[in-house]
Amino acid sequence: MAQDVSGVITDKTGKQIEGATIRILDTKQTLVTGKDGKFEFSNAPDKELELHITAPGYAHLNHHVTLNNSKNVTISLARSAIEVIDVTATPFHASVMEAAIPVSVLSGEQLRNQQAATLGDTLEKQVGVHTNFHAGVASTPIIRGLSGPRVMITQNGLDVSDVSRVGPDHSVATEASTATQIEVLRGPATLFFGSGAIGGVVNVVDERVPTNNTPFGEFILEHNSVNDQKLAAFNVKNGTDSFAVYADGFWRESEDYKIPDAPHHDDHDEHEHSNKIENSAEESSSFTLGASYLFDQGYIGFSAGKLKREYGIPGHSHGEEETHEDEHDHDEHAEEEAAHGNVYADLEQNRYQMIGEYNFDSGFFSSASFKASYTDYKHAEIEAGMVGTTFANETSELKVDLLHAPYNGWRGGISVHAKDTDIEAVGSEAFTPPSNQKMIAIAAMEERHFGDFLVQLGARAERVTLDANNVRLPHLDAHGHDEDGHAEDEHEHDHGHEEESELTRVFAVEQTFTPVTLSAGVVWDFTEGYNLGLSVSRSQRAPSASELLSFGPHIGTRSYEVGALFALDDHNEIGLSQQSIDLETANNIDISFRKTHGDVAIIVNAFYNQVDNYYYQAATGLFGSDGHNHGHAHGDEHDHSGELPVYIFKSQDATLHGFETQINWNINEEFSSQFFADYVRARLKDGGDLPRTPPMRFGTKLKYQLENFSAHLDVVRYQEQDKVATLETATDGYTLVDLGVSYQLPLADYDISVYANAKNLTDEYAQVHSSFVKDIAPRQGRSFALGLRAYF
Repeated sequence: MAQDVSGVITDKTGKQIEGATIRILDTKQTLVTGKDGKFEFSNAPDKELELHITAPGYAHLNHHVTLNNSKNVTISLARSAIEVIDVTATPFHASVMEAAIPVSVLSGEQLRNQQAATLGDTLEKQVGVHTNFHAGVASTPIIRGLSGPRVMITQNGLDVSDVSRVGPDHSVATEASTATQIEVLRGPATLFFGSGAIGGVVNVVDERVPTNNTPFGEFILEHNSVNDQKLAAFNVKNGTDSFAVYADGFWRESEDYKIPDAPHHDDHDEHEHSNKIENSAEESSSFTLGASYLFDQGYIGFSAGKLKREYGIPGHSHGEEETHEDEHDHDEHAEEEAAHGNVYADLEQNRYQMIGEYNFDSGFFSSASFKASYTDYKHAEIEAGMVGTTFANETSELKVDLLHAPYNGWRGGISVHAKDTDIEAVGSEAFTPPSNQKMIAIAAMEERHFGDFLVQLGARAERVTLDANNVRLPHLDAHGHDEDGHAEDEHEHDHGHEEESELTRVFAVEQTFTPVTLSAGVVWDFTEGYNLGLSVSRSQRAPSASELLSFGPHIGTRSYEVGALFALDDHNEIGLSQQSIDLETANNIDISFRKTHGDVAIIVNAFYNQVDNYYYQAATGLFGSDGHNHGHAHGDEHDHSGELPVYIFKSQDATLHGFETQINWNINEEFSSQFFADYVRARLKDGGDLPRTPPMRFGTKLKYQLENFSAHLDVVRYQEQDKVATLETATDGYTLVDLGVSYQLPLADYDISVYANAKNLTDEYAQVHSSFVKDIAPRQGRSFALGLRAYF
């Protein structure tokens, strides 16, 4: 049985809205209004319906239609100063203004203006998100002070499956220039993605598996002055009645980037000799093909893509940066580094995805969907033309969602999720042994409206197994330095000594974990245009292989890493730990206030996260060999090149709390402005601060739009960060100023934009506190980019 539903979409003054999208919830029936603002569904289900209406520049609206009032419905939308875009990463409907958990979306022109060569750098202007900037060649997002194994990075809802969570010098194997939008879920998102999302999720969305055959095309050409970067990218979609095809690709090449003059200090400053960060060049390319079969109840599609990337690794050194005592020493080390040759990574990933969906006409279930992927990732770190270490990740993943038809007002369903990951590191700097991790999980999610309240509930249970058959316990000559810089055990300490690599034990590890997540949220529309959101959750995470099993020099972090499976005794000897390996458990509460209507829109989020058994790297004050024989003369008591500080993973209770604020004001038809601020305080419960916590940040964004011309000015202030961990140094504050202009040139069926962007306009010397290489690789200096975008 079916019914006709028709009506018109207007604004509050009664003017018809063109381009509004109307979707019948629990179905895939969608229409877009024309100039008259009218819509008509001729085959809607014969029952009470809920329509979800969206339009650019307006707040979203859910409208109930009864059987007795389904014809000529007039629906009015209210203006909103915040662009509201739906999130695709969750089976629940979610957007920045409507979800119980805080979310945000970067898309459209804003995404293109902010896209960078790395994911963390692309997202760093999102409220609550920072970057662990690694010289412009690698970076991952930091969400509310958490990153690495606590922030899941996905592509179309499935794990991107690289090794970026293992080390900050490892690039994320995804690309912003071919994405349609990037979604950020702040706070625990373990309910949807598993224990690796205890701190949040970043989902990169593209149309490599097309869900419709609406023709679309885009290409980008750009050149950037700061590193002579050249970029070309495209994505295109087309099809027939039953088929859709998609293709995308990009090519990018850059040289070493320029930095501003460093401020003069009394101590030696290695940047006094160069205004470029050596070994920060990059060359990347990718090509993807996808196709889908479309039918009345859904679709099924497949895609295949290959990504290749070569990039330098600044900071991939063996202690030399900290030993430059005078210009003569600097020259000697520069010659030595040149002799060794620059270190770079050669990355290749093959990724295959299959996605499908089926919508039932009747019965208990309303829809069934699945996502599956197979990823074969490998990158080799090459020094002086020789492969030093090879990292590999082979992952298979499957996620199935079954959503039921509304039952007593409840919407929701169950999700089954399985993943099998083989990670391997082979070579001179393989600080973790090969391991296999299997995960299988089941989750249930439900939501219901009770008048002005939206209630969301969820639970997830996982079984995670970690197997490693070749865990190594080397002998480590860990030693300290006295106040004069002498090795405290000089008779045993020898830079060229190779006995430190001798093994005392090789053994197998089998660990099984059962993380459980419980989540509850409510959104209260307490008056028109205002709501309050509250989300509470208890989520658990199984520690990663690198957190447990590491034992060796990790040059990318300039440290000697030792996993939580080991412990340091009173004699500075490292052996097996007697402590149990526990789940990391986060108890999180989020409170949000939102003003959604009118020329002023406000979002304020406050959060408190109590994490039990938080795994972190604790400084020991000891030093170990980097594993390279530098050939230095024995007895040179001040020469500590070839040494790395020893850090051991420990678990301790930690607390993270803070806030995020965003205020948008549409001043008039041409001018709009935004003010934002975010802050996180991260510390151990028993005293002490967590390392590399981003500082407080605030700023403003001004935008001018007049017909085909637009301009924007962004000013962001990063405060000093002096709340630091043991042996961590403070970072000065700085202000970044960015300016951009663009002009649209409508030409036939093409919409062409010519744009110019200037970043760090004042040429500010800026160190990113959350970066492992902040002292040797500050931010880029003043840069100018000129580009061309076309849509067709």
